[in-house]
Amino acid sequence: MNENMKYIGRTKQTGIYIGKLFRMFVFQSDWKVIPMAAVIAAIVCSVIGATMNKTMEGTLRGAFALSCICIWNGMFNSIQSVCRERAIIKREHRSGMHISSYVAAHMVYQAFICIGQSIVILVVMNISKVKLAETSFITGSSTIDMAITFFLITYAADMMALLVSSVVKNPTTAMTLVPFLLIFQLIFSGSFFSFGEKSMANKASNFTISKWGIVSMCSVGYYNDLPMTSLWTAFEKMKDLKIEHSTLEKLDADREIVLILSQLEGYKMGDILDELKKNGTDEIIKKKCGENAQKAEYESNSMVIEDSWSNLILFTLLFAGLSVVSLKFIDKDKR
Repeated sequence: MNENMKYIGRTKQTGIYIGKLFRMFVFQSDWKVIPMAAVIAAIVCSVIGATMNKTMEGTLRGAFALSCICIWNGMFNSIQSVCRERAIIKREHRSGMHISSYVAAHMVYQAFICIGQSIVILVVMNISKVKLAETSFITGSSTIDMAITFFLITYAADMMALLVSSVVKNPTTAMTLVPFLLIFQLIFSGSFFSFGEKSMANKASNFTISKWGIVSMCSVGYYNDLPMTSLWTAFEKMKDLKIEHSTLEKLDADREIVLILSQLEGYKMGDILDELKKNGTDEIIKKKCGENAQKAEYESNSMVIEDSWSNLILFTLLFAGLSVVSLKFIDKDKR
């Protein structure tokens, strides 16, 4: 760029920088982030494919894992994109470059990358035969709903990393911060760690990308309509245990389930399980467990999904706006 930049409007400057970024995509191998997303997705799908959207536990684990993939992809898309050329940005800003145009170009370019990664994840899920819901509340297709969710999670994480890259001194510092940001997102996702309803930790989870991504995926996957298999799995691990009255009294389960088991007192657990499978009672137990483990925040309706998407969009715009504000002061940067 040169001194004539000061005479070029914001829209044209944005186009110039978009062209620059796409040249880097082709000639500097930035395209590698897309096949890498496929590799990571394949590894995860090989683990979650058997239970995702089939059981409550499998759906929650799958949503957590897929959210991790999207956040990981988004952060590594842009964590070094600004700080690695900080000196160039400072020089071009003094020559008339608009910071808003620079950030807008990155937003367009990163959106392209995130869309590509989201499509790749869905393709891998399809190849791995990961089950998706048959109906949809928003677009009419659960596949499209899931694709939008993947994109919004990835893009929000991408803009968060862009903000970090706009603030930090160099790429080394940026990469050092990545584990801390990831840990915060994962711990406060609200899926595997229980927090008190009024605790600060629970409130902090509302400010994580991971929480709203998981909520959206669970809602799209009909989490509350699925069976829970934890109790049945626990029974199968006790197949040599003999059912006695004292054992049933200590069992922490639904009363109807206890009554069913009481009729089989004196039998070994393994024999009981075989009988329950023959008449389909095992599915009743799993369904009953699921009904008692429903979560209002994962309710399958358009309001829950739209609220999750709105929060992810809000995060994206907030991070992008703060990136512009941060870079506005680049001329005063003594680094």
